[in-house]
Amino acid sequence: MRRLPIALACQNSDRTRPLIDGRVTIEGVDLTWLPVDPEEIFHRAFREQEFEVCELSLGTHLVMAGNSQSPYVGVPAFLSRVFRHSAVYIRKDRGINSPADLKGRKIGLPDYQQTAALWVRGMLSDEYGVKPTDVAWRAGGLEQPGRTARTPITLPASIDHQDIPADKTLSGMLASGEIDAIISPRVPSCMAKDPEHIGRLFPDYRSAEEAYFTKTGFFPLMHCVGIRRELHERHPWLAASLMKAFVQAKAICMQDMQMINYTRASLPWLQDDVARVQKVMGSDYWRYGIQENMGELKAMARYAHEDGLIGRLVDPTELFASSTAAMFKI
Repeated sequence: MRRLPIALACQNSDRTRPLIDGRVTIEGVDLTWLPVDPEEIFHRAFREQEFEVCELSLGTHLVMAGNSQSPYVGVPAFLSRVFRHSAVYIRKDRGINSPADLKGRKIGLPDYQQTAALWVRGMLSDEYGVKPTDVAWRAGGLEQPGRTARTPITLPASIDHQDIPADKTLSGMLASGEIDAIISPRVPSCMAKDPEHIGRLFPDYRSAEEAYFTKTGFFPLMHCVGIRRELHERHPWLAASLMKAFVQAKAICMQDMQMINYTRASLPWLQDDVARVQKVMGSDYWRYGIQENMGELKAMARYAHEDGLIGRLVDPTELFASSTAAMFKI
């Protein structure tokens, strides 16, 4: 039987490597891996639908589903999950001593719909009372000028959102004091150049993130897997087969981290760190599946609605292929 040739664009991580190196195969699929960085994947996927199967920005997928229809059908294998207290960078000389001090400030971000920014705004609103309308948002490239939104967005007038000048960067504007803070999944270069004036809002971010998880139970979802919609409609079996393969790949990753005779990562106390994470978050802390992550998914839908990105509360099940809602068990 002829196997379906599929190109998969995703990052090389411990969770995807078993698929990339062939230890895990996808039923009925002849796989070609495209090693593309996530930001580039998202830009090309949402603008031109270039990829058949790819790592997908969950925030943009949610926004497009809420406003019309996403060009991709989701598979709830969450390839990236990251706590984002560490993603807020501030000017230390502006009297910003707590999250509440961000009210009335100018905050830069690469893209208002970016998933990291969605989670930070939700966390600031829920935990510290800083609403999206309390801040002046300035969007643009972190280190390279000229960045634009990956998909067009229309925000209500109550949201102060502007693009920065085309010849400027967020890092440069934070360094010069033209903005007061940045939300970014990448560390801005200006922090290393001027640590006296630029730092994190949460210097001890790990403690803040562990406390956040203990209170909310949320381990923020960043990326899922997407199948181009027309491909999903022609091959409805593909979504479940992909889900099975990504679950198997993650299981191998988790087994590898438990190895003590030969560590799979260049960390001297990897086992101790795994034990610390499991003590706080439980043994299955990197969960795949829709129902298994319904709390985070509903929170994201609410945040996108409160941020003015979508006009209705999206049912999270709309985002994913129905065949992935509950996997077959013997």
